[in-house]
Amino acid sequence: MTTNNDRILRTGFAERLCHWAVVLCFFLAAVSGISWFFPTVSWMSGLLGTPQMARLLHPFLGIAVFAGLCYMFARFVGYNMPARTDAIWFRRIREVLMNKHDGEPLQIGKYNAGQKVLFWLIMASILVLMISGLIMWRAYFAEYFPIPVLRLAILTHAVAGIGLILLIVGHIYLALWVRGSITGMVTGYVSRAWARQHHDRWHGELEAKDAQAASARGRGA
Repeated sequence: MTTNNDRILRTGFAERLCHWAVVLCFFLAAVSGISWFFPTVSWMSGLLGTPQMARLLHPFLGIAVFAGLCYMFARFVGYNMPARTDAIWFRRIREVLMNKHDGEPLQIGKYNAGQKVLFWLIMASILVLMISGLIMWRAYFAEYFPIPVLRLAILTHAVAGIGLILLIVGHIYLALWVRGSITGMVTGYVSRAWARQHHDRWHGELEAKDAQAASARGRGA
């Protein structure tokens, strides 16, 4: 779990690699989508080359994002299930937002209640985007659906896309707000002090596991 007495492995290499690949693909897909939704920023599609190339790549980038999030869902869903202690976080959300940690322990696991809500909203949004995107994908599937269904798919895709962009912006803001979060997602490691401050229950669970492992090694010796 640790490389020394001060650092804890929070996110493995495979998960970090997937996360940053999703970030890149989502950025390119979002930029091209925004360029079509808001004509005044149509120049943004130039990041993918020509407008024609952007239209060609956009759905494939979306599929890549969906695949990456499916992997992350499988890896992280267990940590994002609701827990009774989540209610404490919601009751004291003002203290959390003010970055005050001098009160009673919040009993936060590996992810707090806000991160859990964000996790499920992101997963729901990408599922809606995937289904609506496949329906309206002119090159392969659009011809199999009537016009009213295509119109509904286009509207749903646009709303879900904007919603997901806002969720990701919120995710970025919170990552910047909590000092050490970005470093943890780059290196995979956080300090014990950071874990104790922001995820006290998770830190306690790790300490208990370390103590058990040390006890087992002592008996083996």
